[in-house]
Amino acid sequence: MKKRVLITGITGQDGAYLSRLLLDKGYEVHGIVRRVALEDPEHRLWRLRPILKKINLHSASLESYASIFDVVEKVKPQECYHLAAQSFVSYSFEDEFSTINTNINGTHYTLSALKNKAPKCKFYFAASSEMFGKVKKTPQTEDTSFYPRSPYGISKVAGYELTRNYREAYNLFACNGILFNHESPMRGYEFVTRKITNGAARIKAGLAKELRLGNLHAKRDWGFSGDYVEAMFLMLQQDKPDDYVIATGETHTIKEFLDLAFDHLGLDWHKYVKSDKSLFRPAEVNILCGDYSKAKKKLKWKPKVNFKNLVKMMVDEDLKLVSPHS
Repeated sequence: MKKRVLITGITGQDGAYLSRLLLDKGYEVHGIVRRVALEDPEHRLWRLRPILKKINLHSASLESYASIFDVVEKVKPQECYHLAAQSFVSYSFEDEFSTINTNINGTHYTLSALKNKAPKCKFYFAASSEMFGKVKKTPQTEDTSFYPRSPYGISKVAGYELTRNYREAYNLFACNGILFNHESPMRGYEFVTRKITNGAARIKAGLAKELRLGNLHAKRDWGFSGDYVEAMFLMLQQDKPDDYVIATGETHTIKEFLDLAFDHLGLDWHKYVKSDKSLFRPAEVNILCGDYSKAKKKLKWKPKVNFKNLVKMMVDEDLKLVSPHS
């Protein structure tokens, strides 16, 4: 019998990489998607296109407990990866009510449905380095206190605490993965890394003349999504549930990302990039850097793709996308 897994947020970057990983490991993969995704698969399911016939998709909404409950009852998963969230930080300032409601309630509904209908299921919650926000110490570990600086970060702290509470109160095998920024060629176009690699490729192909960005001095710890989903998987294979920081331990500025991306295409970003004050966050997070020692020791995990190769991988893929006949 194949192990059954349920992934919320399966249409996103991490969901797509995780699905491939679990299919390779012989899992029966089930995913929750919004009905609109099934009605518009060309645009909404593009990351899953190569594996659509191998996975099972179920229509449900994170805002509806009944729909989440029904899917859990039907699938009875042995593992559940809760990746779904409104995850674009800047947008969370524009619509903080829906971000907080969707992210907190979606996590609560999923945990409750599992407790009632699949209590032996192992649960993974996609926590975030944004929970650290205005950091108290660098690098950040599992013991660093949280100081979120966005509605998104606040919602993730609540999800983290819910996960821990279900673990302690109901003995659920529930883990928090505190993942630092992770990117890939499947990253959404609204995120700054993809904005840069896609913008650089479009400029190189003659399709654009400039790129507008916000704070160029922000520092982040960037890794590769394909590496990070392996860490998620490893967390649920342990004997006991626990929380882990997943990161690279290195920080780089947006400027460094620009340097590598444009240089890879033989371009000077200073000629094309404009800093736009309207793209700055109301409350900025200036530096995030994770210490993944615990994951290295207990999960035997470490990142494989380095920063330089990550940027090149994304630029190369975007160049292919904007100039398919070259």
